[in-house]
Amino acid sequence: MREVYVVGIGITSFSRLEYPLSEIAAYPAMQAMKECGLSKIDHLFVANMGASRINQQTALASAVVDTLSLTPAGAEAIENGPASGASAIKTGFMAVASGVHDVVMVTGAERMRAVNNLEATDFVATLSHPLAEYIYGVTLPSLAGMFTRLYMEKYGVTSRHLAMVAVKNHDNAMLNPFAHLHQKITVEAILDSPEAETNNPFVADPLRFFDCCPVSDGGACVILASKEVAQDVAKRNKKPIVRLTGIGQATDTHAVQERENPTDLLAVRGAAQQAFKMAGVKPSDVNVAELHDAFTILEIVESEEVGFFKKGEGHLALEKGLTSLTGQIPINTSGGLKGKGHPVGATGIGQAHEIVTQLRGEARKRQVKNAKIGFTCNFGGFGNNVVCLVFARED
Repeated sequence: MREVYVVGIGITSFSRLEYPLSEIAAYPAMQAMKECGLSKIDHLFVANMGASRINQQTALASAVVDTLSLTPAGAEAIENGPASGASAIKTGFMAVASGVHDVVMVTGAERMRAVNNLEATDFVATLSHPLAEYIYGVTLPSLAGMFTRLYMEKYGVTSRHLAMVAVKNHDNAMLNPFAHLHQKITVEAILDSPEAETNNPFVADPLRFFDCCPVSDGGACVILASKEVAQDVAKRNKKPIVRLTGIGQATDTHAVQERENPTDLLAVRGAAQQAFKMAGVKPSDVNVAELHDAFTILEIVESEEVGFFKKGEGHLALEKGLTSLTGQIPINTSGGLKGKGHPVGATGIGQAHEIVTQLRGEARKRQVKNAKIGFTCNFGGFGNNVVCLVFARED
């Protein structure tokens, strides 16, 4: 199996974008191509969840490859719910590692704000089990609310801990020009002030408005290549080389209520273990991580399941500042889904973009000192299909 490197990255702002979906996918791809100086791509993978449902767009990969004038390169779309981005990166990795291709482009895009909030909520709810959950009105916030209540009762997590995640990630997003939310918040303002009930209402008790990520449009891209190509690119652009060293993917029971222990995220645990084993590193070796915090509780729980902290102690690590920009394991330096945004098909690639930026030392005011190993966790459904990735800087 050949080694696989990230030779180019690109990203749009995660916000409201008034462009066709194919252009949202193409823009960061053009950035990535310009950065690495490559004009020929062997194959294109496009990550997207909702084009046919909310954008009336099928054959998205064909539209994107044509928009980029990359024909006759092969092109196909990858859909794995909110984990579509990392799934597409995994597919691109396999294409290069196997020797089938030398250079592949992985771009993801979503235009979720083309529909109103009710339609977007329903669109995301289709991730749930079609017979055991969706037909009864289950939404992702409702699943997250029930999960959060169980976790609070079992491990002592409080609403204040959830607010601390939101505050940390909003602070990080303030340092990220591509983030959706540039809004300073405090625990006191969103929990204790007289205006808290109005400005931070319950969405799915105990989760409040500021415990949930925004609905975002956006695109992101990574270009993956063989070692020979990566070395040639590095000579020209003088950027540090970043290798994709580990990939892992695991699934869990689709209907949450059918899981033996609904407070365990077994797919997160399994995908992380696979990725770390393949990379030959331990969770304690990671310098910076992007975790899938569509809801604030998920950052806490994922930080435990991937092995950064013991089960039931993620909120205690948060209290100690271990996950802050200057902490032991900085988490969601980009602002995470909570602050940066969550255009579902692009989210996993956006996570990879942040990690590569950090490992290259290009994150400016949010830069983690001496970052050499980075990790991402891209969470599909409500933890029923998860992809984890490990990246390493090679000096």
